[in-house]
Amino acid sequence: MKIKKGDNVQVIAGKDKGKTGKVLKAMPRDNAIIVEGLNMKKKHQRSRQQGQKGQIIQFSAPINASNVMILVDGKPVRVGAKIVGDKKVRVSKKTGKAI
Repeated sequence: MKIKKGDNVQVIAGKDKGKTGKVLKAMPRDNAIIVEGLNMKKKHQRSRQQGQKGQIIQFSAPINASNVMILVDGKPVRVGAKIVGDKKVRVSKKTGKAI
């Protein structure tokens, strides 16, 4: 997976298409990411103690990593890899610049 925590991404498919946000969590095993403020879901939670009210919690649900593109200089780009010295570096396919 070429997307990491802290990257700015743009959604290219789904109900939030066109929206941008910061990656809060990357889950490579599931090929999914959680983006701040996108793909919001509601969860109804029961009261934990007697006399206390239940509540509705809003949270960001995971999005498949194939439905987002990394933003470089405000534009979505495809990501490739290049070996520089003895390190593997992510690069923009459009400009060849390191991300």
